[in-house]
Amino acid sequence: MSGGRQKSVVLILARELASNIATPMLVIDDVGTIVYFNEPAERVLGATFASVGEVTAAEYDERWATTDTEGNELSLQRGPLARVVSEHTPAHRVIRVRGLDGVWHVIETTVYPLFASATSFVGAVGVFWELGGEYGPASRASPFRT
Repeated sequence: MSGGRQKSVVLILARELASNIATPMLVIDDVGTIVYFNEPAERVLGATFASVGEVTAAEYDERWATTDTEGNELSLQRGPLARVVSEHTPAHRVIRVRGLDGVWHVIETTVYPLFASATSFVGAVGVFWELGGEYGPASRASPFRT
């Protein structure tokens, strides 16, 4: 996907699905680059996909502060998503993300691997939804330590 590689049909179909659903969703290639996120995900990320384009895991870590619910820093390169890419197993957890607009969002996310065949890992899809209730609404002032 990134670097001019040919796109997998599975990733193309995942992007098509993402572009047609109301659930925030991102599509990741086999090396962990976010190759697409849909319009509902833009609210949490604080930017449009058109404005940022494909984002490597390192770039994500630089741009979007991400923590667990206790305020401990998480990395796209070493967190649950990294395990999905390296071990090809699903991951699920509650995290906080600060969008590029400065607003913190508490989200519950599930990321699962995508395969072109039983042994051909091509990437992953992450779906997420914003939480309220015990975690409170999104705000510029984080209820957690930063």
